[in-house]
Formats: sequence, C-alpha cells, structure tokens
Amino acid sequence: MGNILFVSGVSLTIGLKSTMQFFMKRSNFKGTVSFGVGFLILIIGWPILGMIVESYGFLVLFSGFWPTLSVFLQKIPVLGWIVQQPYIRSLVQFVRPGIIESLKYFNMM
Repeated sequence: MGNILFVSGVSLTIGLKSTMQFFMKRSNFKGTVSFGVGFLILIIGWPILGMIVESYGFLVLFSGFWPTLSVFLQKIPVLGWIVQQPYIRSLVQFVRPGIIESLKYFNMM
C-alpha cells in the first residue's frame, strides 16, 4: 500500500508526464527495475527480501537528490543547526563517499 501511495505522491507532486520520464530515464533504469521487482517480491509474500530490494532501488533512484536534501535540511531552523554541527557534518562527509564507492565497487550505480 505504501509503495502505491509513494508513486501516486510523486505523480501528484511533479505530474504524470514528469514521473514517467523520471522512472524511464536510462540512468534510473537499475533503480526503477529494483523498485518494481522489490514490489513484486512483496506481493509474492517475501516481505524482508522485498523491502531490501526496494530500498536499494529507492537509494539508486534518488541518489541525485541527497545534496538537495542536505541543503534543505540546513535551512530548517532547529534541524539546520543540528546538521551544521562539526561532528555531524564530518560524519556525513565520512559516510557518504563510502556508500557511493561501495555502490560503484559492486557495479550498482
């Protein structure tokens, strides 16, 4: 149910045509297929495996939005102050390249 609402929310937010273009872009192919296969695995009845595959698809699909999200979080009054603390910022900068490199290493990105 949440997957259907997620896709519906994206469609209502950016429009049906833009949603189709986003999911059908060649650069988003792995993420789209992973998200769809994860959804099918959920329907079949293997929820843990389905959620793992869907999570991978979600990360690949929206990996380009993380910098935008970071800027947005920094502009929220209380949360922005927390995100801009040196130890949080250094943690994010330390973890983010490792995630990207591991995805490239396994040829997932």
